[in-house]
Amino acid sequence: MDITPIARTSVSDEVLARIVDEILSGRLAPGDALPGERDLAERFGVNRHAVREALKGVRQAGLVHIAQGGKTRVLNWRESAGLDVLSAVAAAGVVPPLLLLRDVTQMRRIVAADAARLCAERASDAQRTAVSELAQGYPDGGFAADTAFWTAVIDGAGNLAYRLALNTLLAGMRGVGEQVFRSLGLDGELLDRQAHLDLARHIADGDGDAAHDLTSALLGGIVATLDGLASDAVTNP
Repeated sequence: MDITPIARTSVSDEVLARIVDEILSGRLAPGDALPGERDLAERFGVNRHAVREALKGVRQAGLVHIAQGGKTRVLNWRESAGLDVLSAVAAAGVVPPLLLLRDVTQMRRIVAADAARLCAERASDAQRTAVSELAQGYPDGGFAADTAFWTAVIDGAGNLAYRLALNTLLAGMRGVGEQVFRSLGLDGELLDRQAHLDLARHIADGDGDAAHDLTSALLGGIVATLDGLASDAVTNP
């Protein structure tokens, strides 16, 4: 492990980030044993309590497990981790930004399209009104308006799993960098005010199929562009 002392003393989150980065980057490979708490505390230059708290987070993320004999061993994160490590994957740079951005956007398209359908079918009058009012925020609101709008749509869908997935996808998007998204000319979705007004109208009318199809088309162009760019990046690194 490439470890240097941490200057601050109450730093369990930073210890957690360092260990996660070691695992995601492959410097700690699946099956490797982590050093003991005392050893880690000495190497990081922190107290054992900070290390203990950090290791709890690493285990909760599905990155390590306690093996027979009490050793904490690294798992294959691609097989054991959940969406909650997406932002850490972005920060560690273990997946090329274009590939990660493509994957996040593909999942977002599927979740958003079904959430729009469910919102049209399930939302209360107050939730439909909120979606309509937020649609007026395009295009001036940028990413903040986009986040508020889709949060309202997913809240109206009444699906907790979609809501939690949205939180993770947004964190992953921030991890890749919104500026990268904009620099590639992919912010056209944010600028399409009429499409969002039409979507809000479909939701207000309770037309789930139309809401689903419009959302899928709205995000589909971005997915296609990213897929092409990602394929080129893999073919011509």
